[in-house]
Amino acid sequence: MQISSNVGAIENASSAIKPLFTKKLSKDEVTEIKAELKVNSQMVSFNSASIQGQIHDKADKFTQNYQDFQAFLSNIGYDGKPIAELSQDEATKLISEDGMFDIKQTSERIANFVINGSGGDEDMMRAGREGMIQGFNEAEKLWGEELPEISQQTIAKAIEMVDNAMREAGFSIIDEAV
Repeated sequence: MQISSNVGAIENASSAIKPLFTKKLSKDEVTEIKAELKVNSQMVSFNSASIQGQIHDKADKFTQNYQDFQAFLSNIGYDGKPIAELSQDEATKLISEDGMFDIKQTSERIANFVINGSGGDEDMMRAGREGMIQGFNEAEKLWGEELPEISQQTIAKAIEMVDNAMREAGFSIIDEAV
């Protein structure tokens, strides 16, 4: 006799189990049913608790990621409405020319982070430049395809700014160590 924790099988269970109530079960059959019921109950409990745990973790992670993202926005000077609450027009204004997240301002923030963070050290500047490219590539992998044109232009502009800063500091933009 097979008892399953499969929810779809519950609908048909009454017709399969009903004849058992009209005949006497042997002690072995009762023992087998109890054992299967115990195992299936454990599985249902385990799976249910696991799903709840995963949902809880994702909700916690989402909340933490959202708070981290809002803190990041605040750190770079954005004090507007939360991004998730923007209308399409408000979001468009933010990425339009002269918007907080337009190509010029965003590429300047990225490049200045590398340039200022390097303290004028060539190796640090190269590492920062490489980090920019790596971060862009990772974002593209998460996106699942080539990032939008605005992102392509932004990273190209940021790299150009770092390259110019390297030239101005007397460094070759070609990594001769390679």
